[in-house]
Amino acid sequence: MTVFACAGCGAELTAPVTEVALPPHAHREGADRYLPPLLEPGTFAVDPEPFEQPWRPWSAITPAEAAALGVYAPVDGLWSGPGGAVLLAPGDTRGTALIAERCDGCCASAGDPNLACERCGRTVGARIDDCYLWQAVRLYPRAVRRLPVEGPARPDGDGWTAPPAPPVEPGGWWSDRWSAAVGAALAEVLAASGGAPVAVPRGLLSETFGRTLHRLLPTGDPVRTLGLAGPGFTPAPVPEIALVPRHPWNGAPWQPPSDGAVPVPLDSAVWTYLAFPPLRPTTRLPAGEERDDPLPLRPIRLFEPDRYLLRHRLARLPAVRQPWLRAIYDRLGDRHHQYRAASEGTP
Repeated sequence: MTVFACAGCGAELTAPVTEVALPPHAHREGADRYLPPLLEPGTFAVDPEPFEQPWRPWSAITPAEAAALGVYAPVDGLWSGPGGAVLLAPGDTRGTALIAERCDGCCASAGDPNLACERCGRTVGARIDDCYLWQAVRLYPRAVRRLPVEGPARPDGDGWTAPPAPPVEPGGWWSDRWSAAVGAALAEVLAASGGAPVAVPRGLLSETFGRTLHRLLPTGDPVRTLGLAGPGFTPAPVPEIALVPRHPWNGAPWQPPSDGAVPVPLDSAVWTYLAFPPLRPTTRLPAGEERDDPLPLRPIRLFEPDRYLLRHRLARLPAVRQPWLRAIYDRLGDRHHQYRAASEGTP
């Protein structure tokens, strides 16, 4: 396990925490309600993307500089500070104090440097808990030190088994986690399609992935197939584009046994629900048996993948430099297209 300490005075700033993979929804923005903590208590993740000043608009960045930062299509701008920020649940901080005048978000703090070491006053990070962001604390890599400490080992097993994340919330809204996970994975599915139609099995996979692929890719006979592959799930045949789980501990994608399959990593909890959906209650019970099983939750609208994360991930794929994929990227960023898609409930 790890404790993070102030690089200035050495004061401990966190409880003991264990490293896990950065969730795919870490960069999601735009929700219109309060979101829960990004990470589970007792865990932390490292964000490799730069997220500190200075902010540079796209017009001030050369293509070579953007490529060096892993960006291959126009974006609004990029942070130029170092990557490697540490993200953890707000409840795992210790010995820190908020800088009140820097908590200037819409309803709370949007992520400006607003967290200081309580002992020496050094700015060490940011508390993020505004109404449209996942709650987290971001510790700046230059302001903290990582100290190994004794603690419980990881649980037994290889770590691939993850509790399934239901796609629909009690109020009938699609899960923010699902919207983010599908949006990020769709970028790599599009790149793997080669710009040709993709066949998607009927059911929840079609509802979440198929409709968007149908709208963004040409019509016609499918050239490739999309499906699931992963531990304990052996499709026959293996799809040419295989949605595989990301390991919850290190983020590595599961590798399908077929050399011809293109693996596309997907949030492990979302993948588990797709691969092993819970048994749905039947409408007819045996004679003499009475139960009050809840019916499965149904969404109140069509599924919409997270457009921000879809474009965010597309911009960071070298394949976006191909004309056909760049055209899709530009189309997703067109404001008129966004308005029309929102009114139709589809991307």
